[in-house]
Amino acid sequence: MTDDLLQGPIHAVHTELGATFASFGGWAMPVSYAGTVAEHTAVRETVGLFDVSHLGKATVSGQGAAAYVNATLTNDLGRIRPGKAQYTLCCASDGGVIDDLIAYYVDDDEIFLVPNAANTAAVVAALKADAPEGITVTDQHRDFAVFAVQGPRSADVLTALGLPTDLEYMAYEDATWDGVAVRVCRTGYTGEHGYELLPSWADGEKLFRAILEQVKAVGGEAAGLGARDTLRTEMGYPLHGHELSLEISPLQARTGWAIGWKKPDFWGKTALAQERADGPRRKMWGLRAIDRGVLRQGQSVLRDGEAVGETTSGTFSPTLKVGIALALVDTDPGVDVGDEVEVDVRGRRLRCEVVDPPFVEVNTK
Repeated sequence: MTDDLLQGPIHAVHTELGATFASFGGWAMPVSYAGTVAEHTAVRETVGLFDVSHLGKATVSGQGAAAYVNATLTNDLGRIRPGKAQYTLCCASDGGVIDDLIAYYVDDDEIFLVPNAANTAAVVAALKADAPEGITVTDQHRDFAVFAVQGPRSADVLTALGLPTDLEYMAYEDATWDGVAVRVCRTGYTGEHGYELLPSWADGEKLFRAILEQVKAVGGEAAGLGARDTLRTEMGYPLHGHELSLEISPLQARTGWAIGWKKPDFWGKTALAQERADGPRRKMWGLRAIDRGVLRQGQSVLRDGEAVGETTSGTFSPTLKVGIALALVDTDPGVDVGDEVEVDVRGRRLRCEVVDPPFVEVNTK
C-alpha cells in the first residue's frame, strides 16, 4: 500500500476489523475482511455491509438545474420525480462513456450525483464547462460517506436502526438516526435487495459501527470490494474501465436502456444515434466456463480458432462455483446464447458457454 492513496472517513475502522486494502480509483479501500467468498455468500444469503465512500458526490444547483442535467446526461430525468434516483451516463461527443453514475432528483433546482471515484473530477469539470449562468456544480467528494447494506436481511438491519425501508426501487428518503442526517436509497450493485446510505463524512464512523452491529446480529458480514466485484459480475453489471469507457459505448455495453432517445439533446446523442442506426460493432456477453479455470480481464475470445472478442471482467463465481466473465464480442458474425467459444488463458484454450447475463437469479427489487 502506497502512502499517497486517499483514505475514506472510516479507514481506521477497516484497519481495526483486519481488512486487506487495495487502490480503488486512487483510494485505499478494503478488499476483504474474512475472505471474499464468505463475504459474497453473506450478501447472497443474509446481508453484507460495504463502505463505498470512495465514490464521488456532486451537486448541480440553481434555477433549472434538473433541466440542465437532463440536457447533458443520457437518461431522461423527466421519467422520475423528486425522491427518486436514476442510473445514467455522462458521455463524450463521440459516444464514449466518461462515467456512469446515479442521479438523485432532489427538486427542479437541485440534482445530487454519485459518480465513480476515479471519474468524479472529469464529470464535475464537464458539467461546469457547459453550465449556463446561474447553475453551480459543486464537488462534494469528501462531504458524504456512502455505505451499502445488501442482501435478503438488509431491511431487517435498517428497521432495527429505525431507518426507512418501505421504498420503491430507486427511491430515496432523507431520514435521521440518533441525530445523524442520512439519505437512504433503495439502490445497490449486487443484485440483492438492498440500500445505500449517505451520512455526512464526519458522521460516517458512528453510523457504520451501528449498522455493523445489526448486520452481525442477523448473521451477516462486513464485506469488501472484492465481494462487490464478484457480486456485480454475476449480475452482468458493467464497471467503468472494464465494460464502459471512452472506447466502449453504452450500446456496446448493453446500457442503451439508460438513454432517453426522445430527449432533444444530451452529450453524445448524434454519435450514439448513428451507432444505434448502424448497429454496434461489438456487444457485451457473459461467458460461463465449461472447463475448469478462472477467467480474467483482457483475454482473447476465440471462435473456430479466430479472435472475435476480449474479456472485460473475469472471476470465479462463488455462487455457481465456476469461472465466469463478461466479454465484448464482435457482432459480425456474432454469437448467441448457448454457443460455445474458447478463451485464451495463458496459452490454454478454455471452453466457455455464451450466456445472456445475469448469471444468477436474485431479488434485485
